Amino acid sequence: MKSEDFIKAQESRWFILMFDLYVRSLFFRRFKRVWIQQSYHPLSDSRTIYYLNHTSWWDGLIPFLLNRKRFRQKARAMMEDKQMKEHRFFRKIGAFSVNLDQKKAMIASLRYAVDSLQEPGRSLFIFPEGKINPFTPEKPDFQKGLSWIASKCPDADVVPVGVFISNQRHDKPECYLKVGQKVSIDNPENSEMIHQQLESEMGTLLTELRSEMEAETFHFKKLL
Repeated sequence: MKSEDFIKAQESRWFILMFDLYVRSLFFRRFKRVWIQQSYHPLSDSRTIYYLNHTSWWDGLIPFLLNRKRFRQKARAMMEDKQMKEHRFFRKIGAFSVNLDQKKAMIASLRYAVDSLQEPGRSLFIFPEGKINPFTPEKPDFQKGLSWIASKCPDADVVPVGVFISNQRHDKPECYLKVGQKVSIDNPENSEMIHQQLESEMGTLLTELRSEMEAETFHFKKLL
């Protein structure tokens, strides 16, 4: 893979501080509320893989918001190379590119992701669907990258995060974030079984999130 084809993360502390203010202001303006239900709380030395459903443009900013407000880890995120080339500033907050159309390039990005998780206190955010899809709890359809990374990082916590944006109660949308518990991997050496298990765990989490929303029995705390 040519070096110019792959965009590495190049975190900038000052840019992260400025971007934090921008993101909070943006969510304040565009959303009535941002709510969170959080079952997983990383320790200072935790290494964590967060995987999220992908339903809207806002998903690109949600990992940053979650990490700054709650997780406080040294976070990185995989981002499609086409988007990274258009918005290269994302590398300054820890994003790096992945080319989903070329297998060799994709594997190189996955290895970079694994390397990023070798030190304590690190985290990785990934959208395993690989593209924006409707909110579909019944059958999440993941690509194989997440399970491959998880199989190479047996000491990392793997945590599902459900995202649901709703106009049900107000004219301005509300964003609901449901952070599940870490997944207890049944067979850490079998990538295909990991793949099926993580899809199932996400489906369960999203079903719970939708049921709580429809019944208005949810127990969320205000994030913003």
